[in-house]
Amino acid sequence: MAVGCPMMKVKQQTDHPCFGGDHAKAGRLHLPVAPGCNIKCGFCERRFDCANESRPGVASHVLTPDQAVERVARVKHHMDARGGARLKVVGIAGPGDPLANPKTFETLQRVQARFPEMTLCLSTNGLYLPEKLDEILAVGVRSLTITINALSPAAGAQVYEWINLCGNRIRGEAAAKILLAQQLRGLELAAAAGMMVKINHVYIPGVNDHESLDLAVKARELGAQMMNIMPVIPLGRFRDLDPPSAATMELVRNQAELVLSQARHCKQCRADAAGVVGKDIDLETLENRCAS
Repeated sequence: MAVGCPMMKVKQQTDHPCFGGDHAKAGRLHLPVAPGCNIKCGFCERRFDCANESRPGVASHVLTPDQAVERVARVKHHMDARGGARLKVVGIAGPGDPLANPKTFETLQRVQARFPEMTLCLSTNGLYLPEKLDEILAVGVRSLTITINALSPAAGAQVYEWINLCGNRIRGEAAAKILLAQQLRGLELAAAAGMMVKINHVYIPGVNDHESLDLAVKARELGAQMMNIMPVIPLGRFRDLDPPSAATMELVRNQAELVLSQARHCKQCRADAAGVVGKDIDLETLENRCAS
């Protein structure tokens, strides 16, 4: 966002299931239209997928914008017909980074035009956030999740393998320093624009666990309204790491909650998740039925 650009105030929403909304009434749909990514996290593994996996970065198929809009229509019709929870939120969370994929904005524009009643949301690592914020606001996105996994270049250099900035692949502490600056600036701008902002944070024992509480403080100072601290899933360079116990995660969240509201219901959803959190729709079955 350009310096001096007037901020667009976005209406706050209370029915978003990822921001404390009622899960029994509000369903969500992630559209997997963004395969490319501009950073490489050490725990990210997208080379395989099975129907029972629930983790970020996983999607059975990447959709075109046309296919994505049709998926919204099918899921909405399915949930309306069943009664109970209704589809309230449509978002893009990957399987790469949405801001590194032009089809993200094309898809959101089409969804907004056809389903203006939907709350639109976006999840990003934040590297391109300051420069893309005007576009995000223009397509009607009201809520934003930024994943920030380190608060220092030293920790960031362990979490991230590289970032891609303007076509240049940067590694080490230099990369982590750039990424953190972009994340914090993007958070500040998005909050000032009136957006609902949640911070995702992957908790990695021995790597960034000493920064989680300080991150909560910093995120609150810059305008975030919620934080989601998630245990690392042992994959990639962290495949041999013992994940934190449930008791450890409970303690960390309790401490962070003294600073910033915590999202405790997160299931580390797939990039193509659909339906109510914890009770996802079988999209393959649904779409096969619609095609028959």
